[in-house]
Amino acid sequence: MIKIIISASRRTDLPAFYTPWLLKRIESGYCKWTNPYNPKQIKQINLQVDAVDAFVFWSKNPAPLLPHLPMLDNRGYRYYFQFTLNHYPLSLEPNLPDLSTRLSCFHQLSRQIGSQRVVWRYDPIIISNKTSFSYHLEAFSQLACALQGATWRVVISFLDLYPKLNKRLANLKQRHGIEIIDPLASEQRELIEFCHALARVARENGMEIFTCSENLDPKIVGIEHGACIDGKLLESIGVRGDFKADKSQRKNCLCKTSIDIGTYNTCPHNCTYCYANGKEETVSRKIAQHDPKGPFLIAPK
Repeated sequence: MIKIIISASRRTDLPAFYTPWLLKRIESGYCKWTNPYNPKQIKQINLQVDAVDAFVFWSKNPAPLLPHLPMLDNRGYRYYFQFTLNHYPLSLEPNLPDLSTRLSCFHQLSRQIGSQRVVWRYDPIIISNKTSFSYHLEAFSQLACALQGATWRVVISFLDLYPKLNKRLANLKQRHGIEIIDPLASEQRELIEFCHALARVARENGMEIFTCSENLDPKIVGIEHGACIDGKLLESIGVRGDFKADKSQRKNCLCKTSIDIGTYNTCPHNCTYCYANGKEETVSRKIAQHDPKGPFLIAPK
């Protein structure tokens, strides 16, 4: 049997908001998936333990899933977490628990499954008139110190200015006075110095640091390219296989092939900068369609 890696999920925060659905699908042994670019393409994904190499969980608040991880362990599933932890104003991340709660959750998860299986994502780095390079260096330093010993890897990336974000970012400027700056188009010396400073802080706190899908020369910025669906990390938690590069991802992505079981436009966090959510009314409508007992996260209409 060909095994698969399950990404859960780049498209929405499954652990934070859809843990009951995920547990029901694991119990049932399968879920159904709709191609976001071709709604007529529907697949059934085998979630039985002998069909899954590993789960990679992505979350800003995985607290709802933590009590159920022993069940995954007992059944023989292997997994690790990509835990996104930033320190942004409410105008950028309006619906997250407070920072102290998220830090506590990070430490609880690390104690429960081990620091090797919790990757810290300081992502995305948004450079603006109110969140400058110096702002981020201070925030990153404080978080790295707070997370010392709870993880050994941190991944960074800068905000991608997708056209779909233009209206939201314009509203952000109008309502909150936050004007986004493209760091890759700014003074390169400042960007390079910033990256070297982040790398130094990470090392001082016992962490390796990598970039995610960035067109930055490691020899210049001092940070190596990384992979979020990482073959070496998978091997370190006992997964053996011939991992293939994921050709469906962005140009500079080094991830291995996985199947993402999430759905766009379904994350109630509604972070202003998020590429996975569109209009608020679309998100609200999609969320209202969710059936925690159904095979689809959001059943096609």
